[in-house]
Amino acid sequence: MATKIRLQRGGRKGHAIYRIVIADVRAPRDGKFTEKIGTYNPNTNPATVDLNFDRALYWVQTGAQPTDTVRNILKGEGIYMMKHLLGGVKKGAFDEAACQQKFDAWKQAKVASTEALEKKTADEKKAKAAKNLEAEKKVNEAIAKKIADKKAAAKAEEAAKAAAAEAEAPVEEATEAPAEA
Repeated sequence: MATKIRLQRGGRKGHAIYRIVIADVRAPRDGKFTEKIGTYNPNTNPATVDLNFDRALYWVQTGAQPTDTVRNILKGEGIYMMKHLLGGVKKGAFDEAACQQKFDAWKQAKVASTEALEKKTADEKKAKAAKNLEAEKKVNEAIAKKIADKKAAAKAEEAAKAAAAEAEAPVEEATEAPAEA
């Protein structure tokens, strides 16, 4: 029986979550499967993978063919790295302790690079937020200045109207007063 390691869709519309399963090559995508070895959630950033490492390694070693997406997931989790190292143990290139040590070093380097990438992303996000805040402050200051200028112009206009009204009022009284006399 030819087996495949594939994704089986679940979740709701527009929010897919996949199970990583071992299935017969003739089975439909969401059909009957032999074993569930993990889950894959592409909706998170970075994508979340929960994988039974030992079972995945077993199935890869027994010849199950993964789909392209599953192959990338397995490579990211180190299944193929461990398969390669165990091949070296089988050939006598090194022992299992050295194999595990090399795999742990690879895993630590991968975790470190992932953490560095997450830190870089977080720093860029903070810098962008700070930049946007500064830009918003400048815009708010410009708006406040326009409003203050508008209010000052309105007060000056009112003062000018009041001065003009005061200037016209005494002139009329002065012209009326001599006429009566």
